[in-house]
Amino acid sequence: MTTETLHPPKAAASGRPKLLKRDGAWPWLFVSPLLLGIAVFFLWPIIQTAYFSLTTWGVFGGSTFTGVANYIRLFADPQLYLALGNTLLYTAIVLLGVPLAVWFASLLNTPGLRFASFYRVLFFLPYVAMPTAIAMVWRIIFNGDFGILNYLLKGIGVQGPYWISTPGFAMVAVAIVGLWSSLGFSMIILGAGLKNIPAELYEAAELDGAKPWRQFRSVTVPLLTPSIFFVLIITIIGSFQLFDLQYAILGSPATNPVIPRSMSLVYFFYQQGFVSNDKGYAAAIAMIIFVVIGIVTLVQFRLQKRWVSND
Repeated sequence: MTTETLHPPKAAASGRPKLLKRDGAWPWLFVSPLLLGIAVFFLWPIIQTAYFSLTTWGVFGGSTFTGVANYIRLFADPQLYLALGNTLLYTAIVLLGVPLAVWFASLLNTPGLRFASFYRVLFFLPYVAMPTAIAMVWRIIFNGDFGILNYLLKGIGVQGPYWISTPGFAMVAVAIVGLWSSLGFSMIILGAGLKNIPAELYEAAELDGAKPWRQFRSVTVPLLTPSIFFVLIITIIGSFQLFDLQYAILGSPATNPVIPRSMSLVYFFYQQGFVSNDKGYAAAIAMIIFVVIGIVTLVQFRLQKRWVSND
């Protein structure tokens, strides 16, 4: 054993710090536009909104620092819990589209399926269509007097409600449209995940006597869990940000009296900030939405270790 073996050269041990020193400021220079964009368009608005939530604004502008008064008032407001319940109902219904998307994506991934690309485009079109255009079509479908949905229900002996003007049914109607419009995006993401599953696994399962349903349950779903997890995160965050679709379908309180009992959290924020012009109170609502989304996302990341397969 030589002396060099016992005492390796210091240059090898300190090579990485020297490399970092040699790089200097160049890495920071390249990432600085991204960091600047994040600071200006994400971090600063969050800080500004957090400050505004601690203030009370006058009718003609100007603000007064009032501490947590807006939060005390907000947590005592029953409209907050009603809006949160509506948002959770919408989210739960839209999440039903995730298992549907898994099933449809698996069907479209069937070897030898004709016109598979055409079907994918058909499913994806609602996701890229304008919410206002979608809302106009679905308002006709949900019409209580001459809508096609109630016409079909009447054909099987069921009297359909006035969907967009009845409390409870109004949020369900919006959620059905949300599920339908998000299905295509989920299918595209899950379809990409299916492409990464080796065909040899299905061949081995078939040799072991596994039927298509068993292959789907034991091979497809476990290996697709990373894509399913991503779709769940995106779907839940998008559901908590519901506004434009709901506004386009249900309208405003002036035209639809069901709005106060059917508004989402973001609609509640819009109503307070831009209709009632209570900017400090609206900023407090925005911070509650931010915190709720953060907590829900954190819980999902904690739980994903139990069911997401990374192998």
